[in-house]
Amino acid sequence: MTPRHLALAIGLAAVWGVNFVVMQVGLRHFPPLLYAGLRFALAGYPALLLVGRPQVPWRWVAGVAAAIGVGQFGLLLMGMRAGMPAGLTSLVLQAQVVFTVIFAVLLLGERLTARRATGLAVAFAGLALVAFDFGLSGPAGAFALCVAAAAAWGLGNVIQRKAAPPDSLRFMVWVSALSAPPLLALSLLVEGPPRLAVPAEGWLSLAYVAFVSTLGGFGVWGYLLRRYDASTVAPYTLLVPVFGLSSAALLTGEPLSWPKLAAGALIVAGVLYAGSRPRSRGHASLSPAPSALRTPAPRP
Repeated sequence: MTPRHLALAIGLAAVWGVNFVVMQVGLRHFPPLLYAGLRFALAGYPALLLVGRPQVPWRWVAGVAAAIGVGQFGLLLMGMRAGMPAGLTSLVLQAQVVFTVIFAVLLLGERLTARRATGLAVAFAGLALVAFDFGLSGPAGAFALCVAAAAAWGLGNVIQRKAAPPDSLRFMVWVSALSAPPLLALSLLVEGPPRLAVPAEGWLSLAYVAFVSTLGGFGVWGYLLRRYDASTVAPYTLLVPVFGLSSAALLTGEPLSWPKLAAGALIVAGVLYAGSRPRSRGHASLSPAPSALRTPAPRP
């Protein structure tokens, strides 16, 4: 990568990492399902005027909207509202890689190699350490909701990989547009009539997650993928929990315990190991990740 593109990749990871703290701020003023619905409405509907059709069959757009827009973000925000800290949430969501591989094996018939299984076992050990550490002081239900959100994300990744959209930004605009109505309907059913008279802080949070994180983030992501292989760009998304944990510690005072740091190291190391190929002919090489690990970027 050129220095400019490297800065873009790291900056994108920072934007998506800080996003967890921003969402935590927004949840002080909006119930979770309403917050998710408004996010996707703001990100999707204005942008529909600027993009064409999604260039893939509608069933794939609807599938990703159901799995990621409604499933992942609905569960994620409910988990955060129930007590899951922002930084820890950014780390737990990396379990989506484990679920992506599981769903790819079950639904697409992909082969689970010994190396990939070992890497995922290491990542799962990190997740178990998070569960143990958080379970001593935090609500188990909130943790379970975030793990379920990671599972929904993994399913959405497999659907999106099957769809193979040629333009990730255009695809996410349509996914956002299709995600908003069911989320807003669920909010009305579960959370009651919306109350939109909230402080400016709440609306600024929504503006950040809709325009900076979603539209701006996927604009940069698509720009980088048009110039580099996915295996070159994707590893930088592993910096998302680094920025998520550090920003939560700096901005909200969320503690960085040794178990949390050790869990983060296990999860990142496991994912990297699972996505690499063994040394061959005396040379170390990191090849493109296996297809099940070539997942879309995190959508925090």
